[in-house]
Amino acid sequence: MTATGRPLVRRISATPAAREAVSRLRSARGGPVMFVQSGGCCAGSVPMCFPAGEFITGGHDRLLGDVEGCPFYIDGALDDALGRPAFVLDVADGEPEGFSLGPGAGQRFVSRPG
Repeated sequence: MTATGRPLVRRISATPAAREAVSRLRSARGGPVMFVQSGGCCAGSVPMCFPAGEFITGGHDRLLGDVEGCPFYIDGALDDALGRPAFVLDVADGEPEGFSLGPGAGQRFVSRPG
């Protein structure tokens, strides 16, 4: 259920590699993380990963669902602009952007159309 009492329509899924990476990250950190996909450079494909609760979400952010118990949010304007009915969380080669937690050495999280 959402905060408004409506059922959440899951719009996020994950590849087996991403699910394994999220589980490893949760274990290493001792708790859940959260994903936030917002506007800016590479915004269409690079979600940021933070310790759960570290990024303050607002009314403009939409909860797409969760991956391994970790919520995935997207900025509403970006969601509208991308127009994707669903997203898939995956991992790819490369370093994480900015302050984002990475899934492992030399890897970053990415999202793809679902």
